[in-house]
Formats: sequence, C-alpha cells, structure tokens
Amino acid sequence: MRVTRRAFGIGATAGIGLALAGAPVLAAGKEVRVGFQKYGALVLLKGKGLLEEKLAPLGYKVTWAEFTAGPQMLEGLNAGAIDIAQTGEAPPIFAQAASPRLTYFAFEPPAPKGEAILVPKDSQVRSVADLRGKRVALNKGSNVHYLVIRALEAAGVGYDEIRPTFLTPADARAAFATGAVDAWAIWDPFQASAEQTLGARELVNAEGLAPNYQFYLGERSFVEANPDAIRALSEAIHEIGVWISENPKAAADELAPLTGIPPEALELALTRQSFGVAPLTSQVVADQQRIADTFAALGLLPRPVVVAQAVVGI
Repeated sequence: MRVTRRAFGIGATAGIGLALAGAPVLAAGKEVRVGFQKYGALVLLKGKGLLEEKLAPLGYKVTWAEFTAGPQMLEGLNAGAIDIAQTGEAPPIFAQAASPRLTYFAFEPPAPKGEAILVPKDSQVRSVADLRGKRVALNKGSNVHYLVIRALEAAGVGYDEIRPTFLTPADARAAFATGAVDAWAIWDPFQASAEQTLGARELVNAEGLAPNYQFYLGERSFVEANPDAIRALSEAIHEIGVWISENPKAAADELAPLTGIPPEALELALTRQSFGVAPLTSQVVADQQRIADTFAALGLLPRPVVVAQAVVGI
C-alpha cells in the first residue's frame, strides 16, 4: 500500500481545474450523487463525512448509492441514477460502448497484486494452462474479466477453452466454497478474505499482465459543469488515501462492519492497494485502449471504443 504524493498528490488536482476551466458552475443547493462499493476510498469518505465537509461550503449536498460491483455501478451512471463512480479498468470500457454519457476524470496508481485467479488449496490446478475445460467464476465486464483473458493469453490458452461462469462476488464465493466452480477471478478485499478464511491459493495475480488501475468517473454533463465539485472530490480522495496509508489497521477496523470481512483480511487487502489521485496520463489512456481493443477483438463489445473520447482534458 502506498500514497504517491508527487504524481498522485493533491497538487495533481490542478490539472482537473485547468481541463475544466470555463465550464459553468452548477447553482448552489444542488447535489452530488456518488456511487460506491463496500470497500476503498469512497466508502471511508462516506463514513467520515469528509466529502460533505468539502462540498457544503460550495453549496452542494451529497447523496450516496451502494452497488455490488463496478459494472452495476456504471449501469447506474449511464441510467442517470448517479453522477460519480469509482471502478476498475474494464467496467468503463463496457459502459462507454453502451453510452456516451460517461467520462473519466482521475485515476489511482496501479495495484496488480490486488486481483488474482484463485483455486482451492487442494486443487490439482497448478498453472493457468490447467484451466482448460475448467469452470472459472468471474464478474462479467469487470477488471478480473480482463485479467482472465490476459492470463490465458500468456499461457497459450484460448478464452474459448475455459468455461466462464459469470457471477457476482457473493455468488462466486459461495460457488467457489462449495466446489461448483474450479477457479475464481476476484479482486480485493474478497481476494484476501478467500485466502484467509477459505484457504484459497493464488494461481496468478495481475503482475506483468494488467495494471489494475482504479478510475474515478462521472456523467459527462455533470463533470463539465461542476469543476469545483470535482476538485473538492479529488482533494477528499487524496486526504483519505493519506489517512489509510498511515492508519491501515484503523481503516480495516472501520471497513470490517461495512463489508462483513474480517479486519485481518482487510488489512492484507489494503497493503496491496495504491492510493492517490491524478488526471489520466497518455500512458494510462493507452493502457485502457489496449484493454478495449482486447475485448473488441473477442467480440465482447457491441462496438469499438476510443477511450480518449471519454477522458477529460485528452
């Protein structure tokens, strides 16, 4: 776990302000509707009320909406139910293919150890090549969907040679625990929980395969009209990232009742996560485009996606 204070520090939010300069500011008394999952910076922002503190002087109130995973959250964004979301790499690509409403405005540094393909501790599967013909649980359109594709590619295994089983994290855990699937591609903290409470064995993580970025996204018209709110959100994310980095045990203790995951597993997960926030760089956009092109080549997208078209300031 680390907070990068230079490239990803609070000063980086100036780039957001420059990118959005000249956009009209929403009138006072409006709300920022934030989607979140039960893990990471946003849920701790919610618990501490830090975002409300930042936005109240600007005339905004904050409302929160919980989602089970990134794809579902971005469905909510595209449907107009929320203004702001945080997800991994793959969900924005599928969401952009479905609707032009989405825009990226910031990202967190890579955390490749924070996602993995797991197998039961006594499984005969010893390598990715052994997944041929096996049932692999994953959340469709998520960051681990891309991890599975890349891991198979690196091992010389075709995507059509495995049996993808699309399940939410909760359903996938149950299937994994009962032996209904042979492997589970999952991200932290569910990954750490499975390792510590189920004895799951890591077959491969994303090191050398996928960056595992986290992205902050918004409904395009909202982001363009509210640079002050986006700046305040970015500052709050940075501050909570510093706090988590300096207080991982306290952060894990706060997350435990929200997630139902033991604090020891959460602390392990936090050590594998990177914190900070910055506008997207050309390298990050290129990495995202590579993921989009991979999904398109497999026929998983309804149309090709040009990631740069959905990035503020690119």
